[in-house]
Amino acid sequence: MSKDYYKILGVDKKASKDDIKKAFRKLAHEYHPDKKGGSTEKFKEASEAYSVLSDDNKRAQYDMMGSGNFNGFQGGFNGAQGFDFSQFAQQFGQDGFNFSQGGVEFDLGDIFGDLFGGGFRNKRGSRGADIQVEIRVPFVDAVFGTERKIRINHTAVCDRCRGTAGEPNSKVKTCETCKGKGTVKEIRRSILGQIATERVCTVCGGVGEIPENPCTLCRGKGVIDKDEVVDIKIPAGINDGEVLRLSKMGEAVRGGETGDLYVGVRVDTHPRFVKNGANLTGDLNVKLSDALLGAEINIDTLDGVAKVVIPEGVKFGDIIRIKERGVPQQRGKRGDILLRVKIELPKKLSKEAKKHIEELKKEGF
Repeated sequence: MSKDYYKILGVDKKASKDDIKKAFRKLAHEYHPDKKGGSTEKFKEASEAYSVLSDDNKRAQYDMMGSGNFNGFQGGFNGAQGFDFSQFAQQFGQDGFNFSQGGVEFDLGDIFGDLFGGGFRNKRGSRGADIQVEIRVPFVDAVFGTERKIRINHTAVCDRCRGTAGEPNSKVKTCETCKGKGTVKEIRRSILGQIATERVCTVCGGVGEIPENPCTLCRGKGVIDKDEVVDIKIPAGINDGEVLRLSKMGEAVRGGETGDLYVGVRVDTHPRFVKNGANLTGDLNVKLSDALLGAEINIDTLDGVAKVVIPEGVKFGDIIRIKERGVPQQRGKRGDILLRVKIELPKKLSKEAKKHIEELKKEGF
């Protein structure tokens, strides 16, 4: 049956490979069988179109022969209906992989890496796992910044061999298991057809070489379990829920990149102030007499006592500003404290007070 692959992907015949890839990713997200509203048939159709147009040779053949005569994807995704692609991602999420069907071989590592959050990653560029921790910080420390120490247990590069897995000055030899490639291929059968997967060689850890004399500390692994105290610098003005990243402080892997340490910061609340950008906001309770006549009062800020001038006739909801007593900023500047006036009314009045208020009432107050 004639199929217009360009029309299926919604691209022009002069579309670049990047445009074709973007178009397929969009359709794959939209029609993925595991998503609500997805369509297995449209997903298969888009996959078929992408498999042809993303390959220079097949695309040239398709353009030359036309959609009616092209048979480069015979078989397609037949039998894929009802397949749980989330299980597919879990099964092969740790391997780079290809699969072949009807004489066509696919490399889905790049495409499904986006669909499933980067799970399909070739281990040749292996990277250790990230570590996530959470700490609580007092409000004052979050405003002015501080330093904290936390203890983590993680896999670190071996102190003795520096990750080489061998004794100092030990020679290395090619790994016989992977023949120096660092990966081992396995062929599996599935409902999608024959799947060729690549996994990291467990003998050399993906390096392709092994030391003749394994390290006596890590026993040839190149990494060790380590209990470590980490210094964390918390910047001034950090917000509740922000995350700090400490590069190369996560889990280490031999021959690969060490993961990162992510520190989630939870900031305790303050009884008076709330952080709002560079400013601190809060309420200021003012007596009725001070509101009418004006006054000067002292309030406690985060770094000492500040004098506040209450203007005569201040109204409920007015904002009183205390300059440069808020959150520290760059170049030594600071935000302000903004206080919202709340006028306190007396619960009871003496006879003399009532008499005075009656007199004020007569004067139009």
